[in-house]
Formats: sequence, structure tokens, C-alpha cells
Amino acid sequence: MNKPEQAVDEMVQGIVSAGCGQLKNIPETGVIYRSELPKDKVALVSGGGSGHEPTHAGFVGDGILAAAVCGSVFTSPTPDQIYEAIKQVDQGKGVFLVIKNYSGDVMNFEMAKDLAEADGIRVESVVVDDDIAVEDSTYTEGKRGVAGTVFVHKILGAEAARGTTIDEMKAVADRIVPNIKTLGVALKAATVPEVGKPGFELGDTEIEFGVGIHGEPGYRRESLKTSRELAEEIVSKLKNAFQWSEGEHYAVLVNGLGATPLMEQYIFWQDAEKLLKKDGLLIDFIKVGSLTTSLDMEGLSLTLCKLEDARWLENLKWETHTLAW
Repeated sequence: MNKPEQAVDEMVQGIVSAGCGQLKNIPETGVIYRSELPKDKVALVSGGGSGHEPTHAGFVGDGILAAAVCGSVFTSPTPDQIYEAIKQVDQGKGVFLVIKNYSGDVMNFEMAKDLAEADGIRVESVVVDDDIAVEDSTYTEGKRGVAGTVFVHKILGAEAARGTTIDEMKAVADRIVPNIKTLGVALKAATVPEVGKPGFELGDTEIEFGVGIHGEPGYRRESLKTSRELAEEIVSKLKNAFQWSEGEHYAVLVNGLGATPLMEQYIFWQDAEKLLKKDGLLIDFIKVGSLTTSLDMEGLSLTLCKLEDARWLENLKWETHTLAW
């Protein structure tokens, strides 16, 4: 990179340029939005600290987000930044906010919601808390919001594209979130550019289950395991969280945390898939790739979404045009 303190601004410029005319930004706000916003439809907005790319800005586009707000690295955007995004994308049918469950994100998005509502803009929101690793963490009361947020973006983005009302979207969101659960494992910590050193230390032959996407502590450290052994641990924890039954339908996201090769992600998936099929689960949708990262962290996470409604699967398959999906 060039100067660490300029990293987010320069990243925003690069994302907008890579959008080939489909994206614009509001200077000095970290806001990236669709250059052509559909009329008379709810606008879906999300955001958070930078360093998790392509979450969130990589999902701005037709069929998913109307705008994303990029805060400083691992730092929530301010209420003013979020407020600017809401004002920019509102098309008269309201703005729906997708918020990851971190104290700063929840507080700042709620403050921005209040500012927008004072302007007469209808705003609704949902808080995503899919991480089953720990109940409370460094930046969180309750469970953390991690890679499962991408499924929330996709399902609600399709609802917005369908012309669903904001009240109906709220009802869908409140059903989706409890049916999405994630668990990850880290092999190496992320290095924040302006700090210049890893956020925590792991030995060369150590792993940590349940590490958060900002380097928050997980629930157990062990010696390095094979892909099959990692899959057994993670699937077992997800099974306990869902209490699933044979014949249930699920969508799956295998998510690289930043420095994990796709080869390793696919190897992990074939191990996890065997375990899920052994339990009789029906896997209707699979996504493998680095979608919610933690800078250069080595590791991955597994997200499952129980498809209680066939329309959710339709929404996951809904045609979209974004940089990252």
C-alpha cells in the first residue's frame, strides 16, 4: 500500500473505478452507492469497519445493496457517515439497514436511523448475530455478526428488488437471522496496517476456534489439525446449535478469512459436506470463497442457513450484478 492512514480512502476509489460506472461514492464519507438506484423500492444499506472486503462494498449493486458505508479499519463508521448513505439512496419507500452485532456498529447505525427519521425518511433495521463461538466478546454484547451477514444481504437484497415493502422486509429479516449460524477457525492473526503487527499471537503449529473477524478471542486453542478434523469440530458445534434433523434444507457458505487459498477452502468443504450428508441434510445452495475477511488472517468459517422458506433459496439464486457475488 501507500500510506496506511490513506488506505480506506484509496480503497474506496479503487472499488468505484472497478465498478465500471455502476458505482459512485460520496467524497470523504466512505459511502459507496449504486449509480442507478431503482425507483419506488426499498434501499438496502449496510456497512462497518473496513478490512473485511469484499464485505460490504463488494456487494453494492443490482440485487443486493444500494449502498455500503466503509469505516476505518476494524472501526464502525460514524453516525454522520451512515446518515449520508441513507439520504443518498432513499427513493421514497424507505431504507433498510443490515447491522452486524458489534457495540459501535449498533450504536452508530441506530443514531443514524434516528437522524434520518427526523428528516421524514422511513428506516428499519436488523442486527445480525450469527457467530455461535462465544456469547459476549471484546466489542459485543451477545453473539457477533460475521460471514452470515452476506446471506442476509443477498436474501433481503432480492426482496428489495422484488418490490417488497419495508414492513414485509422487516418480517423476513427477523425470520432469517435466527436461522443463520457461523463458526470459524484461525491459523494466523490479521495485521492492521496502521499498527503493523498481528492483533494476537498464534504459534506456527497452533489454531484457535471461534476467533472473531477483528481478532477477538475464540473458545479454544489447539495444535494444528487436518481439514477433516477441523470440519468435524465445526460441524459438531453447528449441529448442536441448530439441533437439525434429517431432511432439512440448508444453504452453505465456506468463507476464507483473507489469506486462505481457495484450494484449502474447497478441501475443507468436501470434508464438511460428507458430515452434513451423513446427517441427512439437503444442501440446496453452496458458496465457497473469501467474502467476509479479516485482512490477512489465515483461517476460514462455515455458515449454514436453514431454509425454512423456499423463497429464501430463490432469493439466494436471484440474479445480481456486484463486484463480489
